[in-house]
Amino acid sequence: MRILVVEDRPEVARFIVKGLREELYAVDGATTGPEGLSMAQVGDYDAIVLDVMLPGMNGFDVAAALRQRRISTPILMLTVKDHVEDKVRGLDAGADDYLVKPFAFAELLARLRALLRRRDGQAAADLRLADLAMDPVSHRVQRAGKPVELTQREYALLEFLMRNRGRVCTRTAIIEHVWDMNFDSNTNLVDVHIRNLRAKLDDAFSPKLIHTVRGVGYVLREE
Repeated sequence: MRILVVEDRPEVARFIVKGLREELYAVDGATTGPEGLSMAQVGDYDAIVLDVMLPGMNGFDVAAALRQRRISTPILMLTVKDHVEDKVRGLDAGADDYLVKPFAFAELLARLRALLRRRDGQAAADLRLADLAMDPVSHRVQRAGKPVELTQREYALLEFLMRNRGRVCTRTAIIEHVWDMNFDSNTNLVDVHIRNLRAKLDDAFSPKLIHTVRGVGYVLREE
């Protein structure tokens, strides 16, 4: 899943970006309000972590501008302000959740997972399709009750497919959500990782869940 972090303090930005990447998210960063607004409009993000006090344009205005442009990406707003009025202002501007600094990184992760569940219309924390189950908290994956060992990138790819199960995912969409903006889209890594997932998740099981849509991409579904 791809996250945009808009934070001007380098030490805070490094802390968040490093932690998210360790949790297998693809992460892009911006350091000013206008830069964050521009990236959020151009990029296809699953969530935005947005600081309030930003140079050039504050987070309240960034959130409001995104909503005015009908960009519905979930926004987790960060701020040192814990007054009720500031929280109300952020939520009214279009933020979906609010986290006061300093915060525990585990809480930021939990709030992001909750935003992604609400966006996907999920009630349960884990993701399931047929006898395939994955736990976004522990990163455990099982097929027919048997544990499946995945690399970090294979896990990230499977999570994206699971959150979009039943929908055809183009190679471009996969690249945008599983790899960050520095990824070389001219490689065949997506196809290589799909082959690896099939070997681990489909070859010894039935029904097959990973399907190729020729000329378009891939879809995870039960047939």
